[in-house]
Amino acid sequence: MSDFDVLFLTKYGRKGASSRYRLLQYFPYFEEYGIHCSCKPLFSNEYLESLYATGERSIEAVINSYIRRIRDILNAQKYDVIVIEKELFPYIPAIFERLLSALNIPYIVDYDDAIFHNYDQSDRPIIRRLLGKKIDIVMREAEIVVVGNEYLASRAQQAGASQIKIIPTVIDLDRYPHVPPNENGTFTIGWIGSPTTANYVEQIAPALREVCNENDARVVLVGSGEVELPGVPHEVKTWSEETEIKNIVEFDVGIMPLEETPWERGKCGFKLIQYMGCGKPVVATPVGVNAEIAEDGHNGLHATTNNEWVTALDRLYKNRELAKTMGNRGRQRVEEQYSLTTVVPTWADILNKFSK
Repeated sequence: MSDFDVLFLTKYGRKGASSRYRLLQYFPYFEEYGIHCSCKPLFSNEYLESLYATGERSIEAVINSYIRRIRDILNAQKYDVIVIEKELFPYIPAIFERLLSALNIPYIVDYDDAIFHNYDQSDRPIIRRLLGKKIDIVMREAEIVVVGNEYLASRAQQAGASQIKIIPTVIDLDRYPHVPPNENGTFTIGWIGSPTTANYVEQIAPALREVCNENDARVVLVGSGEVELPGVPHEVKTWSEETEIKNIVEFDVGIMPLEETPWERGKCGFKLIQYMGCGKPVVATPVGVNAEIAEDGHNGLHATTNNEWVTALDRLYKNRELAKTMGNRGRQRVEEQYSLTTVVPTWADILNKFSK
């Protein structure tokens, strides 16, 4: 097998969970296949840290990032293929993706979110008019579209993508210890994410308050930033790549509440996979792929209404043996379907099609 070079144009560096788990974690394995990986993130780690800390985007930082991305595109011809995470430039028409096609520079595009809804369902008419079909163009111009679930695959098919591959977001199980939930003592209800998704937890605050007030339970949030959970005993922990798994290990149950909207249907349920990788039972809103990853009554429980959240969490609190059994089943499912080593060959086969 001949060596060849791939340029990965990711959105973020390692501090961006999507970039890290969808693409960056594969690099050491790709090298074993003779695939040489170069990565050029659009936004820096410093930009992402500032965004999470302030909730505001630095216009200067965005402009500098776009200029740097243009330079990267101008040097793209020396690579055998380009892998783009989602799009080259957010909120810019697909000019540069079309340019790559015109220059016969093949690219693969990867999605783990329904970012097309940022455009076609925008509150701003001008965005819908100018960019509503942008991602369809990006998908159609790509040699291969890689997606994390069926909802995203359906959109790629509608867009006229020539090839579509479904690859779930996966974890390296060698890094995730199997630690069953505690058999007794304080029950830790855990969540991991970012400030941009912490609102989902706030929406189930009444259920969390009821469960914690009636039982020896508490809530631990990793990466949420400040949250409004009145009356809920909770602890907020700062996220870091070095400590995220250690924090999950301390959970007794992992939760993933969501809303029922088209945007949520495009999510890939990655929190659930992380929880299950550590042997934790899960409770999730059964939206999109969540319903598949967390099988109700098998490796987790489904909850939508406040009463359903209370019932599910209370059930796992009172029946620790059930929690342990569900956690074991979840770990087994990750081993079979969501483990990095099971997916590496699929990605390698995709990239090897462009070996010269």
